[in-house]
Amino acid sequence: MNKLNKTSLLTGVLAGFTAALLSMGANTQSSLAIVLYAASALPILIAGLGWGNAAAITAIVSAGATAAALVSPYFALLILVVTLIPAGWLSHLANLARPATELGGPDGALAWYPLSDILSHLAGLVTAGMIIVGFIVGYDSDVSDRMVDIVIQAVKAQEPLYNPDAAAISQIKSIFTLALPLIQGAVWVVMLFSAYYVATRIVQMSGRSLRPREDIPSTLRMHRNAIFIFLGGLVLTFLGGAPATIGALVCGTFGAGFLLAGFASFHFRTRGKSWRLPVLWIAYLSVLVFTIPAIFFLLTGLTDTRRTIAVTPVEKN
Repeated sequence: MNKLNKTSLLTGVLAGFTAALLSMGANTQSSLAIVLYAASALPILIAGLGWGNAAAITAIVSAGATAAALVSPYFALLILVVTLIPAGWLSHLANLARPATELGGPDGALAWYPLSDILSHLAGLVTAGMIIVGFIVGYDSDVSDRMVDIVIQAVKAQEPLYNPDAAAISQIKSIFTLALPLIQGAVWVVMLFSAYYVATRIVQMSGRSLRPREDIPSTLRMHRNAIFIFLGGLVLTFLGGAPATIGALVCGTFGAGFLLAGFASFHFRTRGKSWRLPVLWIAYLSVLVFTIPAIFFLLTGLTDTRRTIAVTPVEKN
């Protein structure tokens, strides 16, 4: 952790102000809302990764205060629990290291906090944050039911002959009640990890990074205990009501972690192959267009939970 000084405090204040402005911009630009919300994590991550915990904490406090003053305390609380605090915690974990000898490694070296654990923490933080937001907002099945009604009315306006019966509508609503938190949780984990990845590259290029650059395809995995959390979420989806909604959220957040791990494993296993690039493009496009192929990468992530620890000489840090 870097020492508290004027530079880290100033960096934190500027980063927090920037993060708050990006979050506020998301409210006015609905088409880019999710991108701007995710981008608001970047200043916090950069401050924490490059200037330490003091800068990250200052950035979070500054962003929360700015959002509360310019919008509302309610808005500030939402962005804090969903975006800013998770970003600060990720930067803290990324900067954690201890003597490699404690893990049976060589003398004069540091062992860094495993990327697999960082990804698992991210899934847990997004789950907790969205549960808090759901409690504050008062989320229930009525929210998803209204969205289904809006979509059906829009389809009827385009296709007057479309007239689903009550049973079909009820089935669609029951499916969407679980699909909505699952998709929201999964998308947010992917977006925040993307922000973390971009932030690490920016800080490394600036020369301020404490953590060494890692080989993502070989190190990005989920912690093996996360499998039990994912399975627990799957069981909850069969209970109905609030437990089912929480279970779907858990499946989405931790499932996204395993999906990212599956893609990383696929990248690693195809290295050196002449057909690698076109196959990777086809894999990504198939997931984006058809969604179903994502199950393959999810299963790959579930079956490959290696825990790799980066080790670097002390004198290089």
